[in-house]
Amino acid sequence: MKKIGIISDTHSFWDDRYLKYFEPCDEIWHAGDIGSMEVAERLNDFRPLRAVCGNCDGGDLRLMYPEKLRFKCEEVDVLMKHIGGYPGNYDRSIRSQIYAMPPQLFISGHSHILKVKYDKTLNLLHINPGAAGIQGWHKERTLVRLTIDGKKFTDCEVITLGDTPHQKCEGFRYI
Repeated sequence: MKKIGIISDTHSFWDDRYLKYFEPCDEIWHAGDIGSMEVAERLNDFRPLRAVCGNCDGGDLRLMYPEKLRFKCEEVDVLMKHIGGYPGNYDRSIRSQIYAMPPQLFISGHSHILKVKYDKTLNLLHINPGAAGIQGWHKERTLVRLTIDGKKFTDCEVITLGDTPHQKCEGFRYI
């Protein structure tokens, strides 16, 4: 069993609450637009970091992190890409790979829109953790925590880092 902290679109912004909310996590996954090596290093110093580079990442971040990452966590096939779209509207840069070999968990960022959605057609869970940084048009900064136990997903939690409360969404626990 592994507890995962999922973050995206920090755009070089650091918030000490990342560490507070990722304290119970075994790993941190960053879905791109990290923004700076400092943010990547601080997260990686705290917990093992898996990350992809985003369209705003350059230089060392592009050398250190791939554009897409496919790996196993427990018994779950995971695919992560910064610009990925969402069920019913996957980005053309990843669409053929998703349809040819669907992962069980697809993580993306880029839109700054928090989205946790099950794709019934492909039998996969899609998570976009929204944006954790302050750059962009989003109104709330969010993170996601998820437990992977064998082939199962449990304890999906959405964490809001701002002062504006989220509307509760059935099936998810907001912190």
